[in-house]
Amino acid sequence: MVDLTRELADLFGEPREVGERGEISFFILADPAIHHLLRFAEGHGGRLRVNVNADLPPLVAPFRGERYAATERLSALLAPPYDMISREDRARYAARDPHNIVHLIVPEAPAGEDRYARAAAALAAWRRDGVLVADAAESVHVVAQDYPLPSGERRTRIGMFAAVRAEPFTTRRVRPHERTHAAPKADRLALLRATRANLESIFLLAPDPDRALARALAHAAAGVPAARAELDGVGIRVWVVADQQAARLAALAGRAQLYIADGHHRYETAVAYAQQAPAADRVLSFIVSASDPGLTILPTHRIIFGPGRDPAKLIAVWRAWFEIGRVAPCMDRIERLAELGRDRTACIVAFPGAYDVTLVLKQGAPLDTVAELGTTPAVRALDVARIEALVVQYILGAGTATPSLGYTADPHAAFDAVRNRGAAAAVLLNPTKVEQVIAVADAGDVQSHQGGTGHRGGGRGRRDAAQVHVLCAEGAERACGTAALRGVGRYGDGWWNDGW
Repeated sequence: MVDLTRELADLFGEPREVGERGEISFFILADPAIHHLLRFAEGHGGRLRVNVNADLPPLVAPFRGERYAATERLSALLAPPYDMISREDRARYAARDPHNIVHLIVPEAPAGEDRYARAAAALAAWRRDGVLVADAAESVHVVAQDYPLPSGERRTRIGMFAAVRAEPFTTRRVRPHERTHAAPKADRLALLRATRANLESIFLLAPDPDRALARALAHAAAGVPAARAELDGVGIRVWVVADQQAARLAALAGRAQLYIADGHHRYETAVAYAQQAPAADRVLSFIVSASDPGLTILPTHRIIFGPGRDPAKLIAVWRAWFEIGRVAPCMDRIERLAELGRDRTACIVAFPGAYDVTLVLKQGAPLDTVAELGTTPAVRALDVARIEALVVQYILGAGTATPSLGYTADPHAAFDAVRNRGAAAAVLLNPTKVEQVIAVADAGDVQSHQGGTGHRGGGRGRRDAAQVHVLCAEGAERACGTAALRGVGRYGDGWWNDGW
């Protein structure tokens, strides 16, 4: 590792040293220290000319992978993402097939044994026994997902699996919007070290203002698929694309920065692993055009449990910030919420006894005084940040008993929790827009992770489940682009919770 700040400061430290060098070439990363050094160098006038070499390895590349050989029974081999699988779910998926991917992504072992080593041993056995088959050449895998929304409407999202550079966020080529935690990263790193494979993908959004990527993916998905599967109502179709068409898709996906929609912990784990094993500098990624009409962000509704929360007292506090209304019993609440939130921040708070109120942020509300909203304008403008600070936190702090907080993407489940399951309140939100997620990432801000269901794997708030697994090839001789990438890819659920 070279400390560029120290080394270049030493280089520029004496005028005679600068005068001996007429030209200096180095990589420029999006790093404040580097920019500071450039400004310092510019201060030496005509004695120093700096060439900026912005060439970096391709962000997105095809890869040579391994897939399940038994394409006729893929549905029995699928499972949701590891962080959405409860103990009960794990047992259910494991019982479907001895080669279900859950045996690898959520490994179990008897007391005293290493569960990560057990996953590595299972993966080696699957390869040896022909459960997995290697692709003949480097390729990308185009996937169409036919999925239902909680409303019952069905949509189709098209994306692609490819190898993406696992590089620090300081390069700004891959941008996060979510804060991560140490424990999940330690868990995934231990599994990655043991298996030396990406057993799941991350989920990325690619800016696509001219829709060139979306059109190219739709064209690739026009023929007969190489495989079909189904998981929890999500239909999955897969096409393996190689040669020049794969290269073109990779180039379109990687022509600008990418945004992490889901998989922040796995991406940071891949970056950490690449620092230990420089040849493994790519991570398996599912990339979707930000302009794809089938891309859906569902809101994450809040459910508060805990007695002692008086609606009248809460409403009296909220009047300082919101215009308060009631929802008529015959009115569709989700349609009403969308209507109220078209131009302003709005939510519906459901209390027991079918007492549902609408809150619409007042024009000119003094949001500058609310420090809890976040540090950047991009975050402070989010409905979810405002409602979390001004509504949810007030409900949590209003009662005498310690509350608990749950999450769901299904508005019917939120109302049911209040009507029939003893919840003190539910707060229903409008969805975050894709462009807002991108704005937060561009601003360099992150939000605390608040999962789609509120607890590990227990609900239907899956961000991108339904896995049909693709393994990237083993060994440096089967390098994915410039690095040996190995992993099992996740073919996501059609929709994605905003996670906030």
